[in-house]
Amino acid sequence: MARQGIGILSTGSYVPKEEIDNEEVAARVGVETEWIARKTEILTRRYAAPSEATSDLAARAAHNALEQAGLDPGRIDYIILSTSTGDSPQPPTSYLVQDRIAAWNAACFDINVVCSGFVYGLELARTLVAQRPGSRVLVIAADLYSRCLDFSDRRTAVLLGDGAGAAVVGAVPEAAGFVGFRLASRGDAQRLIRVEAGGSRLPASEATVAEGAHFFRMDGRGVRDFVLEEFPPLVAELAEDCGVGVDEIRHFVPHQPNGVLLRQLAEKCGLGAARTHRTLDRYGNTGSASAAVTLDEAHRAGELRPGDLVLIGTFGGGMSMGAGLMHWPEAS
Repeated sequence: MARQGIGILSTGSYVPKEEIDNEEVAARVGVETEWIARKTEILTRRYAAPSEATSDLAARAAHNALEQAGLDPGRIDYIILSTSTGDSPQPPTSYLVQDRIAAWNAACFDINVVCSGFVYGLELARTLVAQRPGSRVLVIAADLYSRCLDFSDRRTAVLLGDGAGAAVVGAVPEAAGFVGFRLASRGDAQRLIRVEAGGSRLPASEATVAEGAHFFRMDGRGVRDFVLEEFPPLVAELAEDCGVGVDEIRHFVPHQPNGVLLRQLAEKCGLGAARTHRTLDRYGNTGSASAAVTLDEAHRAGELRPGDLVLIGTFGGGMSMGAGLMHWPEAS
């Protein structure tokens, strides 16, 4: 019997229908459209409809991934949902998705590593399949940030949008699939990205609402400096662990914070020979979903060829970082 590896069997994504261009955002935050494009390279983003919540976006992305794999939801053994904008504190949003897609045989759980969650979810999925050969894991990353934006804060309100991406993880031929992962956490940088209220330390109250403590906050310059300093060594260590050169990486599928930072990051990581895939110009920063959405679009466009070495790189609040290397598998 042929030996097997573990990798991605299919991908899926979903973004809401409402497209918000820079003119609309500029009018709300009080800046010029040229300033948004120059600072971020974002042109449009999507906002969820009033009737949509994170679980709705996640379920649509999951359905698209399952459909691509030709897989019945009952064949899924685990659902891992990465989000920092769940429908509610309880129940876990993954359980709502399970109910929506009728994946009744799946054990479900949420993770919150903010924008790094897709890579963390893939590594968890790899471990679960390794422990239970033959199992299949649905990894979903979904965020709905349009409901926690402060439009008086131009530094963050211009960046964020809503979306969801998904991948089914399972057995693949030995020469394909995951090569290695590196995950890192830096709690000493926790203040760089935050939503301060709504938890057990600062429960929702009239005062927290009045103070704007439920809005998304970010020290953009501090995040940029952290990512450019800390992420390139993570990539170098991962490549060394896997016995490959960074120049062998054909595709870089990163979290999508803003275009200027992505260009700087690819250069600093030594990924000039790789194609850096982008969706931020159309969708903005969709949080945990951004790398998953970008991977799905690259896959469906036929840009990832069997055997290509692909790096998925994520970083976000916490601060957290995740990098995963894989050989793209043949279509099933």
